[in-house]
Amino acid sequence: MQEYADPSVLVDTQWLANHLHDPNLRIVEVDISTQPYQDAHIPGAVFWHIFTDLLLPDLKINFALTAFEQLMARSGITNDTTVIAYGSYPGTGAWIFWLLKVFGHENLRVLNGGYQKWLSEGRPLAPELSAFASTDYHAKTLDASLRVLHHEVYSAIGACDRALLDVRTVKEYSGEYFFDQPPKEGERSGHIPGAVHLEHTLTLNEDGTFKSFNELMTIFTSKGITPDKEVFPYCAIGGRSGYTWFVLKYLLGYANVRNYDGSWNEWSRLAHLPIESS
Repeated sequence: MQEYADPSVLVDTQWLANHLHDPNLRIVEVDISTQPYQDAHIPGAVFWHIFTDLLLPDLKINFALTAFEQLMARSGITNDTTVIAYGSYPGTGAWIFWLLKVFGHENLRVLNGGYQKWLSEGRPLAPELSAFASTDYHAKTLDASLRVLHHEVYSAIGACDRALLDVRTVKEYSGEYFFDQPPKEGERSGHIPGAVHLEHTLTLNEDGTFKSFNELMTIFTSKGITPDKEVFPYCAIGGRSGYTWFVLKYLLGYANVRNYDGSWNEWSRLAHLPIESS
């Protein structure tokens, strides 16, 4: 069985357990609610709220350098700190990997299996809130090469050397749902014309770990998502597609992948852009 293209970006639960007290390591829990974190989290983990720390009120990702620097600083993260993020939702850590790469943070790892595997193995949990001394963090210029904008996505429709990859649920892709519920009046549901559907959770084993290189390659290539193409994954707000970017680029070694972080939140609200439903 072939090893991942870059296995160095992954750590397993035993590795993390052995490094919980590493002063140059910061564990970050990312979620839509503080309650799970307040109940029990991996010891030493700080908390980032998806809606208030990472997204703007319109659900677009907050790419303001100052806001990012403040978030990293209050989390006790320096430019040299190794960051490992996780959440209760599958793939959260890999999305944060993409996001921090956009801001130029270099030392990143993804916990293979995430919180799900940590919990199932009966590893230690902490109820107390984690707090660290504030740092002086300096973000780099945004790395535009990791993102694709809506006009580029539009130009890729029908292109044989590019692939549009919808990694949302079947109900979202078909248009039955707009995000997590049926569309309300004025909301356009469906998918980008020509986009291939592959739900992002298909890349995971039952224990939350990533499937093998061979299994992952079969999953994507069977849908026509081959390494010779430039791939533009998208979802609802850029999180699940950021996760898919990580899988394609770091686990499978695809050379040309860019995350459409505007995703359906943006595409559906631009009236001039085409939509299909099925």
